[in-house]
Amino acid sequence: MEAPHNSPAAETVPEPAGATDPDPVGAVPGAVTVTLTVTSPEQMQDLGRRLARVLAPGDLVMLTGELGAGKTTLTRGLGEGLGVRGAVTSPTFVIARVHPSLVQGPALVHVDAYRLGGGLDEMEDLDLDVSLPESVVVVEWGDGKVEELSEDRLRVLIDRATGDTDDERREVTLVGIGARWAGLREELA
Repeated sequence: MEAPHNSPAAETVPEPAGATDPDPVGAVPGAVTVTLTVTSPEQMQDLGRRLARVLAPGDLVMLTGELGAGKTTLTRGLGEGLGVRGAVTSPTFVIARVHPSLVQGPALVHVDAYRLGGGLDEMEDLDLDVSLPESVVVVEWGDGKVEELSEDRLRVLIDRATGDTDDERREVTLVGIGARWAGLREELA
């Protein structure tokens, strides 16, 4: 079991037009923040499908949350929304999986950086900088490791109840960093 990550917990609403809290993990000037509540794995997957509608080639999405928070479930929805080939599963043991588009859209590159130590140097073998311009790159556990890939990125922080609980509720905070994400709130409405 891994150590808990410091994820945000904020009062939220079910629709992305919700709260606009400052970035809870270090302020980023000009960042756009949208916070919402997801109450089931099906809603998390649906959020992924909704996010896929606003993603484009070159987008970097960084997912942060504890084990079991819903990072892969969200990515599964992204894959469905992007119309990619193959089952989206956790790439924990292979580090990265590429899911080509079946609908002439961008491929989905799904990376699990949990077992990788250092920054971008250790990830060079994955050639993410080469894949990024024509793909949507989703990196689980990417904080502190892949920010250098793009000035514009979407951080998705997923917070869940910890301990012995069956609570399916997740607080999801989307932090759009850079000019690319200036209209995030409107795009998700």
